[in-house]
Amino acid sequence: MAFKDADEVRHYIGSVFQAGFDDPEIGPKMQATGIVVKFAFTDPDADLVVDMAKQEIGEGAGMAEPIAIMRMTAELGSAYWQGKVNLPIAMARGKIKVDGNVASLLKLAPLGKKLFPKYVETLQAEGRSDLVVA
Repeated sequence: MAFKDADEVRHYIGSVFQAGFDDPEIGPKMQATGIVVKFAFTDPDADLVVDMAKQEIGEGAGMAEPIAIMRMTAELGSAYWQGKVNLPIAMARGKIKVDGNVASLLKLAPLGKKLFPKYVETLQAEGRSDLVVA
């Protein structure tokens, strides 16, 4: 099963970042990176901008300019947040395309790993087990 629409992509994948911001250990570390990243998803098309410094999540309008843009399918993005995608390998194979400051994005990866279980829990709690990768 796939995401129904852009709002659903932003809701579920955005929830990962909100969970990180809300976490007393991870939140300050995310904020300290100070980066703004844009995720440009396809299938369905959805933009998600995350401003780590301001702890804001949105579509991008009125937000700070991203230092990096990551392009991938929404399905791949969802699989990544479940710990099923190796970021450097996906980038090398062209499944995830990155424009901008790649080094700063890779600094975020270790923080993200702690959020994988929270993402899966959110999908299951909201009745979207169909999105969980086996």
